[in-house]
Amino acid sequence: MCCDYTQMYIPLTVHFNLSHSIIPKYWSTEPKQQHISCCPNTFVPHCVQVICSPPPPPPSCSLASLPSLTPSLFQRFFVNEAYWERPHGPVFLFIGGEGPISEFNVLAGHHVDMAEEHGALLVALEHRFYGESINKDGLETENLGDLSSQQALADVAEFHQYISDRFDLSDKNTWISFGGSYAGALSAWLRGKFPHLVYGAVASSAPVKAKLDFSTFNKVVGLSLADEDVGGSDKCVGDIWEAFAAVEAALFAGNATEVGKDFGCCEIPEDLEDQIEVMQSLADIVMGTVEYNEEGGILTIEEICKIMTNETETYDSETEAYDRLIKLVQIYRATGEEPCLDASHKQTIQDLSDTNLDSAYNGERQWYYQTCTEFGFFQTCEDASCPFSRMLTLQAQTDLCPEVFNIPQHSLPGHIAFTNKYYGGDHPDTDRVLYVNGDIDPWRELSVLEEDLDKEDKDMAILIKGTSHCADMNPGGAADRPALKQARKAIERKVAKWLKEAAWKLVG
Repeated sequence: MCCDYTQMYIPLTVHFNLSHSIIPKYWSTEPKQQHISCCPNTFVPHCVQVICSPPPPPPSCSLASLPSLTPSLFQRFFVNEAYWERPHGPVFLFIGGEGPISEFNVLAGHHVDMAEEHGALLVALEHRFYGESINKDGLETENLGDLSSQQALADVAEFHQYISDRFDLSDKNTWISFGGSYAGALSAWLRGKFPHLVYGAVASSAPVKAKLDFSTFNKVVGLSLADEDVGGSDKCVGDIWEAFAAVEAALFAGNATEVGKDFGCCEIPEDLEDQIEVMQSLADIVMGTVEYNEEGGILTIEEICKIMTNETETYDSETEAYDRLIKLVQIYRATGEEPCLDASHKQTIQDLSDTNLDSAYNGERQWYYQTCTEFGFFQTCEDASCPFSRMLTLQAQTDLCPEVFNIPQHSLPGHIAFTNKYYGGDHPDTDRVLYVNGDIDPWRELSVLEEDLDKEDKDMAILIKGTSHCADMNPGGAADRPALKQARKAIERKVAKWLKEAAWKLVG
């Protein structure tokens, strides 16, 4: 592995700009993207090219000697050419989503296993405004207007051109894109909006439909908690509902101090807004466990249900559901080394309003901005099927949009409608996209679950029994469920078929 540092600049809006490890260039604002090359090529073949941090330009490339530039950003990417069969091997593109990428995105994963099999060049691009691809003032509200899925797709298109130029690629190098969750949607949309750039796309757990009130998220959480194949039961769902009802009743009875102490809250939830935060924090423990069940999280569905239904020897069988929820939270906090349970609405506002790059590395501020401007995805609990508290309302969650970003609540439905009109919702205008979902994953409700048989190059859908969010993207393991192993084989067959088809089309 090598780690060389160079920089590239082009305008922030629409165009693309890299911080990379190959050759330093400074792109001008000309539409044809003329550039000034100041320094020698420092590219080292057969290594993973890793960006650690961008240094100042070398003396011979001082910014003072260059034309003035419009606002631009660094965008990080990684390359692994260890498996690449030059010069015509395919390119596997890993698209980054609402968080940082790392070298592991080109070193490990199911797509990497397939790259080794097919002799592919591996590249991974970090999403603008996430990870290290942020300007120092980029998180100020007035600058977040340049953060959107459409800009992200334009970045990928520019990145495609850059990699093609740098590695002297041609139409003989077939590109396949990969992504999971939001990045899975980007992978599908890339194929839909830029079909000439990627021959096929794998979209894992991809929520391609924007939805303001995503109440069905918690409906699927309830169904998954009742699924005996993953350790759930109807009793588990019932006991969780009973526990949340008891917490809610205690708060309404004026026992906020007792609730705060019982659950180890960071502060006593005296105000209604703080009490909603407590209920959200409690629900998040269960929701997150279901979403990433059996993927290395703190708990699994089976473990939660054993605690909540008294199926462990550790707890007194006579304890109430409220007390069992206390035990669950204690175990979760101890295992995850959480000092206390979040219970402050003021702290939530403060965290989401923090524009410091170090504290914003996890992407929470940026992602909430995108939910307000593009997607919604607000996971509410006002539906009767939700096993948590009815205090988790749409109003409570959308209040943050004007509080943090000055985005009026009345504008949100229009934003969501535009996104679905532009991309097609859960009937996207795509072909040659493989949509992969787990039936335990609540996000499947916003993805494509059925194949479109009317298309010549039809999309394909795989629903994996007993698996959760993006499980197919991980490297295969001996403990994987049989359905997951079969799904990976199906993905491998589809990718191999695309590559073979692309090769035949070039010959024909």
